[in-house]
Amino acid sequence: MTTETTPTGKARPDHVDEVITAWQRELPAVAGLPLEVAKRTSLLNHLFEKATQRQLAKFGLTPADYGVLATLRRVGTPYRLKPTELSNAILLTSGGTANVVRRLTQLGLVSRTADAADGRSTWVQLTEQGLATAEQAVEAATTAHARLLDRLPSDTAELLNDLLRRTLNALDDESSGI
Repeated sequence: MTTETTPTGKARPDHVDEVITAWQRELPAVAGLPLEVAKRTSLLNHLFEKATQRQLAKFGLTPADYGVLATLRRVGTPYRLKPTELSNAILLTSGGTANVVRRLTQLGLVSRTADAADGRSTWVQLTEQGLATAEQAVEAATTAHARLLDRLPSDTAELLNDLLRRTLNALDDESSGI
């Protein structure tokens, strides 16, 4: 675990600083804190997505497949949701969710069953194989994320988490649906 600081204790310059310097020269009005925060959070997200996708490839899953499986797993027994609830939870359109559910059904990871209380509706539910795959994939992705964070001092990781939570709370009332 290394800390990337200068002798004065400031963080050493990174790629985003190079981008900002170029924008300061070319279009100074856009070079500033909003662009820096947007670029750095985008790069951080990319690192986590890349780590996740490497793990998902081992299971033959796409990020959308993973979203469905992980969402169904985290809702608890009986590991099922209505398609609309699933779409809202994974932030996909109903058509996109239907395509993913169709694929996962063909793979034997989820099943669709009629809702006994409402004949017009169905449930999407993890199969036994889907439950095992979901748990393995979530554990693998979490381990990959932990390896990324292990490169930071623990107090930095905790501070980052708190700052991101505060930021999302202040900026997006809809973030709770993720």
